[in-house]
Amino acid sequence: MAHTIAVQNLTYHHVPAAEPSLNDISLHLPPGSRTILVGANGAGKSTLLQILAGKRLVNGADIRIKGRDVFRDSPPGVTFLGTEWAMNPVVRSDIKVSVFLDSVGGYRYKDRRDQLLDILDVDLDWRMHMISDGERRRVQLCMGLMAPWDVLLLDEVTVDLDVLVRDELLTFLQNDSITRGATILYATHIFDGLNTFPTHIAHMRFGSFVTEPTVWPSGFFNTVSTPPPGALYSTALQWLKEDRDYRRGLETAGRRARGARKGEVPTDSETFYKKYDYGH
Repeated sequence: MAHTIAVQNLTYHHVPAAEPSLNDISLHLPPGSRTILVGANGAGKSTLLQILAGKRLVNGADIRIKGRDVFRDSPPGVTFLGTEWAMNPVVRSDIKVSVFLDSVGGYRYKDRRDQLLDILDVDLDWRMHMISDGERRRVQLCMGLMAPWDVLLLDEVTVDLDVLVRDELLTFLQNDSITRGATILYATHIFDGLNTFPTHIAHMRFGSFVTEPTVWPSGFFNTVSTPPPGALYSTALQWLKEDRDYRRGLETAGRRARGARKGEVPTDSETFYKKYDYGH
C-alpha cells in the first residue's frame, strides 16, 4: 500500500555541533490515518511537523508526501497549522473577520467555510485586534481548514479552544478524514476527548521514536473496537512518566540536571539582587 507520508533516515540538527533534534526518524502513514504524536516538551514533535510542512530544509533524508519530495516537488493539499500564527502581528491588525477570510480566498470554499464558521462559533463581525487569543485561534482554524486538504499537520492548535468547540472540531476533522481519505498527524498534550479519534499513536523521546506509529487501539489492547474509556490519556501519561524516569537516569549518569540545584553557592545574580533588596 502506498503511504501518504513517508520519511526515511531523517536526522536534523538545529545547531550543527549540538546533539540532533531528530535522530534517524522513519515514518510511514497510510491514507486516511489519524496519528497522535505523544512526547514531552522538546521531544521533537514540532520540528518533525515543520520539516514535513517544508518549513525546515534538511539534507540526506528521503521525505515524501503523496509520493512527492516536500522540498523539491512540493505536494499540493498539505496544510500545516501551528501555535505561532496567533502571535503574528499581521493577524492582530484592525481588520474584520469577514474581510480577512475573503482576503485569503474564503469565497472559493463557501460551503466548508460556512460549516467551519458554525462549528468554531466565529462572528464575522469580530475585528482581529479586539478578540481574545482563543477567538483568534478559531479564525485561524477556519482559515486553514476551509480549503479541502489531503494531509493535515497540526501542532497543538486546540490549546486555546473551549471544550465544546474543541470536541466539535475534532468530530469535523475525523469525519473529513474518513469521508475523503485524508491523513492527519497531530501533536498534542491534551488527550481528553481523543480516545476514539486516532487510528494510530506514536511516542517520541529526545528526537527519536520510542514507539513508531502503531494501530490504535488494537496494537495496545486485545480488541479492535472501541478502546477503554481514558485509555489514550492513561497510555500517554505512562509514556511521559517513562520519559521522565529515563531522563533522570541520564542525569544521574552525568547529564545536566533539571530542577532545583541544592547546595550550590549563591550565583552572581542572587548576590547582586540580595544586596539591593529593600523589600526586607
